[in-house]
Amino acid sequence: MTGFDIFAIVFVALVILTLLAGVKTVPQGYDWTIERFGKYTRTLDPGLNLIVPYIDRVGRKMNMMEQVIDIPKQEVITKDNATVSVDGVAFYQVFDAAKASYEVANLHQAIVTLTMTNIRSVMGSMDLDQVLSHRDEINERLLRVVDAAVSPWGLKVNRIEIKDIVPPADLVQAMGRQMKAEREKRADILQAEGQRQSAILKAEGQKQSQILEAEGRKEAAFRDAEARERSAEAEAQATRMVSEAIAKGDVASLNYFIADKYIKAFGQLANSPNQKVVMLPIEATSMLASLAGIGEIAKATFGESAAAAAVATRRGAVPNAGAPVPPPPQSQR
Repeated sequence: MTGFDIFAIVFVALVILTLLAGVKTVPQGYDWTIERFGKYTRTLDPGLNLIVPYIDRVGRKMNMMEQVIDIPKQEVITKDNATVSVDGVAFYQVFDAAKASYEVANLHQAIVTLTMTNIRSVMGSMDLDQVLSHRDEINERLLRVVDAAVSPWGLKVNRIEIKDIVPPADLVQAMGRQMKAEREKRADILQAEGQRQSAILKAEGQKQSQILEAEGRKEAAFRDAEARERSAEAEAQATRMVSEAIAKGDVASLNYFIADKYIKAFGQLANSPNQKVVMLPIEATSMLASLAGIGEIAKATFGESAAAAAVATRRGAVPNAGAPVPPPPQSQR
């Protein structure tokens, strides 16, 4: 092989290497910075790109996708001097590869340090109860402060989340006792409220029962008074009719009126629950006179046939005082 052949081979190889050095393929999700003699010139986007060989070179390969950084656990003293252990996580994304490459030396370390510092500042200005119950507020305040701080670095902090807040063991026990006492207090209040409602409902029920009972007694009294009034009106009407009959000379009406009262009185006496046997002398002639008055009234009203039927009834019901009583039949021996 002659010297010319060797030169040609070397020249071709150099040309190939030069072409390869000037062609750069950037993967999706990344931006590459280009430096010319150590100075930043431009940024290569994803895809096929050309640079000047031996003059330009790739400076930084920045990941433009959203990334996550764990915030280490640290001790934080709250406003009421309670010590808690806190850790978290931060989500950020690079939107300017040049600034992220040349404005800060160690991007990840800068974000972690800045976030930890602001966690101490934000949580240190809050009481323990606020720290434990207002986690969303803490995340929002941290995001606002840290995002404003990293903006000159070409970054965008999307979220900052507090993962865990751990108070001391003795403080956790005290909080447990407090929670237990609070729950027992609420249970006692609910029980007392239930008893109060039950007593109110019972009293309301008794009130309604008494009202209904009083209304019932009122209605019954009204009905009784109405019945007595009607009975008195009927009695007055009967008395008036008897009085008119007597004024006209009809004595039989008086006899009928007295006999009716007489019989009703003995019926009530017989139905009395305090007496089982009644033994009183009753004159048969008085009863006959009363029945005779009834017969006269029937005769005047319905005619002779009704009067005869009344006399027959009287004879069959009451035996004559002057008539002999037939002897009882003798038994045959």
